[in-house]
Amino acid sequence: MYKNMDEQTDCHRTKKGQDGKAAEADEKKNEQIKEMGTVNLEENASRHRIKLITIIGEIEGHEAVSGNTKATKYEHLLPMLAEIEDSDEIDGLLILLNTLGGDVEAGLSIAEMIASLSKPTVSLVLGGSHSIGGPLAVSANYSFIVPTGTMIIHPVRSNGMFIGVMQSFRNMEKTQDRITGFLAKHSKMTKERIEELMLNPTQLVKDVGTLLEGKEAVEEGLIDEVGGMSEALCKLHEMIDEKYKNR
Repeated sequence: MYKNMDEQTDCHRTKKGQDGKAAEADEKKNEQIKEMGTVNLEENASRHRIKLITIIGEIEGHEAVSGNTKATKYEHLLPMLAEIEDSDEIDGLLILLNTLGGDVEAGLSIAEMIASLSKPTVSLVLGGSHSIGGPLAVSANYSFIVPTGTMIIHPVRSNGMFIGVMQSFRNMEKTQDRITGFLAKHSKMTKERIEELMLNPTQLVKDVGTLLEGKEAVEEGLIDEVGGMSEALCKLHEMIDEKYKNR
């Protein structure tokens, strides 16, 4: 009788310990979503382990944005992307984008990091991926945009006073060349077509540039396909399967 009671007590402790671990895992998962906008997707039939990250709001660079502005901090994303590349526990990466752009250097550094990953990557543009959000959207191996999603291509802007106008202009031209070069390399658009859309004076009220809606972005060759979460996840699972098959 005493033995049975001991066994029941051990089972109760084990169950309590398991419940505690589950609660701790849920709490950690909720904290990841709240603080970093990331989550691990592991409960799928394919048994693939997918990391989901979000790039939303303004891309924050060396200067902090207003406390009331939603921002994606590159100092958070870069170590996370390095961890994804190094981890045997992650098979692929899904990136959700809804950004108005932001710091060019920070955006390009994140885009280059994503493009350099050896893991299969898929991006999905939701509300929009404007300005420096363009390179971020095309940096993945395959890109999707929802039908109502938008992409805005425009020249590099800068605020403040310029002391050396010509020198500053040349530097801005070089930065713009880096952006158009990246877009052309990672999409089906030519650099000439990108520059043509950048300098279009007929669409934006206060600026030159072009707004492309979902289907238009695909027709121009900037984004690979119109689709949503289901299509993006399906494509990523296919890419992961293909990678394992070729090993």
